[in-house]
Amino acid sequence: MFQPVYQHNPVQTGVSPEVLDKCVRGLTKVPATFKLNPKIKRLLEGRAQAHKEGGPVDWGFGEALAFGSLLVEGTPVRLSGQDCERGTFSHRHAVFHDANTGEQLVSLQEFPQSRAAFELHNSPLSENATVGFEFGYNIEAPERLVIWEAQYGDFINGAQIMLDQFVISGRAKWGLTPSMVFLLPHGYEGQGPEHSSARPERFMQQSADDNLQICNLTTSAQIFHVLRRQVLRPWRKPLVIMTPKSLLRHRDAASDLVDLARGEFRTVIPDASLTDPQKVRRAVLCSGKVYYDLNAERNERKADDVALIRIEQLYPFPHKALTAEFKRLPNMTEVLWCQDEPQNMGSWFYVQHHLLEAMSDVQKLSYAGRPASASPAVGYYAKHIEQQKALIDAAFAKLKGLVLHR
Repeated sequence: MFQPVYQHNPVQTGVSPEVLDKCVRGLTKVPATFKLNPKIKRLLEGRAQAHKEGGPVDWGFGEALAFGSLLVEGTPVRLSGQDCERGTFSHRHAVFHDANTGEQLVSLQEFPQSRAAFELHNSPLSENATVGFEFGYNIEAPERLVIWEAQYGDFINGAQIMLDQFVISGRAKWGLTPSMVFLLPHGYEGQGPEHSSARPERFMQQSADDNLQICNLTTSAQIFHVLRRQVLRPWRKPLVIMTPKSLLRHRDAASDLVDLARGEFRTVIPDASLTDPQKVRRAVLCSGKVYYDLNAERNERKADDVALIRIEQLYPFPHKALTAEFKRLPNMTEVLWCQDEPQNMGSWFYVQHHLLEAMSDVQKLSYAGRPASASPAVGYYAKHIEQQKALIDAAFAKLKGLVLHR
C-alpha cells in the first residue's frame, strides 16, 4: 500500500584506489609559495595522513572525495550557499586564502586529472532567490551535480515557495526533471528553536509518486556514496539531505577509505555489533545523530537484547532492506521509533505506517522522543539536556503509553 511507484535498484558508487589517490593528491597539494593558515595546513596534513593510513575519513573529507571523483569522471559540480566555501561549521574549506596576500586557491578547480568544472559560490541570505536560480540552472544543465546548502537547516523556510511550487511538484505539473541536491544542517544540539530542525516532516508530507529522495545520514561514507549515486543513476530526482553538525568531526561517524572504495549507499544500516541476533527482543529504529546517543546508552547498560537500526533513506522508504533486517531478528517482539524531534515533527507520523507494514502480527510498535510542541525546540540548554535524557531512557524502558499493533 505504501510502496513507492518505482523500485530503485542499488547503484555501485565505489571508486578505485587509483581514483582516490588522484583525488587526495589534488585536495592536499598546495603551491610552495602559497602561505596557508596554520589550522588549514594541519587539516590538509591530517587528510594526507588519513589517506596514508586508510582512514579515518571525516565528513568534510568524504564529501570532498565525492566531488573530486566526479570531476575525474567528467561530471561538473556546482555548489552554492551562504557560507559554502568554508562550510558553516568549518568542515569544508573548499577555498583557501593566502595568509599574506589574500589570494584564493580552490583545489577542486586545480585538479590536473579533472575532466569537468567545479563551481563554488557564497550566496546572499536570500534563500528564495538563490534556490530559484539554482533550480533553473539545474533544469537547464541536468548533467551537472547542482547543490544548494543552507547555512542552518531552518533557512530552507525562506525558500518554501520555490519548494512547493517547483521542486516538489515540477515533474508532476509540467514534466520538469529536477535533480537538485539540498544540504540542510539538522540535529538537536541545544541551540534553541532556530538552528535545530530542517523540518524534515515538511518534505515527507510532500513526498509521493517518487518525486523526492529524503536522507538523514550518519557516516562520511554515506555522504560520499549518496552524492555519487545522485549522478550515476540513469535517472535523477531531487535529493534532500539532513546533514549533521556535531557528527562532522565525530570519530564514530568517520569511515575508512575502503568504505569509499567499494560498496554503495545503504538505505538501512543494520546493527553490526550484535553478537547473537537470537537474543534481540527490541529493535530501536532511528535516523541521524540520535543513533550515537542511543549507542552510547546501550553500551552503558550492556543491553545486548536491543538492536539499533539506522534508516538512512526516509523516502522512498526502504521496505525491502528493513524487512530483511527484521527477518534477521526472529525473536524480536518490540519495535520502537526514536527521534530527537517533537512527536508532531520529524519522521514519526510518516514512518509508523511503513514500520507496521514490515512487522508481524505479534510485534508491537512504540515511540520515544520529545513530546508534541509548537516550537521546533526548547530555548534553554538545561531543558534540552533534560528532554534528551528522557527520550534516550524511554528507548530502553518498558513499553508504555502509545503502542500500535499491525
